Amino acid sequence: MSAQLLFREADTADLGTLVDLYDGAARWMVDQGIDQWRPGDKDEEHFRLRMKEGEVWLADSGGQVAGGYELWWTDEPAWGAQPPVAGYVHRLMVRRGAPPGTGGELLAHAERRIAETGRTHCRLDCVSTNPRLRAYYERRGYTVVGEQPFKSGAGGSSYAVTLMERALG
Repeated sequence: MSAQLLFREADTADLGTLVDLYDGAARWMVDQGIDQWRPGDKDEEHFRLRMKEGEVWLADSGGQVAGGYELWWTDEPAWGAQPPVAGYVHRLMVRRGAPPGTGGELLAHAERRIAETGRTHCRLDCVSTNPRLRAYYERRGYTVVGEQPFKSGAGGSSYAVTLMERALG
């Protein structure tokens, strides 16, 4: 079943909504025993910077936000210096209770947006300790292309991520 979503690029009026969306997804992860996101880790300044340096998208369904994601044009912390052939999806967030298929529609929108710019690949990374998420992306056509064992996190911590990509077109 496909979600019926209306996409729009987020702006500064959406900062509180983005924080709430992130915190809701993080609470769900904690409740599921998934060690990845933590409520309170991303504030309005995080999303303001992401808007300035890339794009942040929201999807609405039935008059409320169903999900969102960040789209970066470089990602040196995970991928190192790369030629400009890819877009990098981060923080794919789905509101609990959103229509079935929302996550897949968010990812498909990101892939279309990347392709519109003439780039040929969608890349993302997921925490290496989250096999469910890796399997989700593999079902969507992503392949593992490497590991980054020491990606820098908040507060100077580091963690391992699995690097994944999908050719577009």
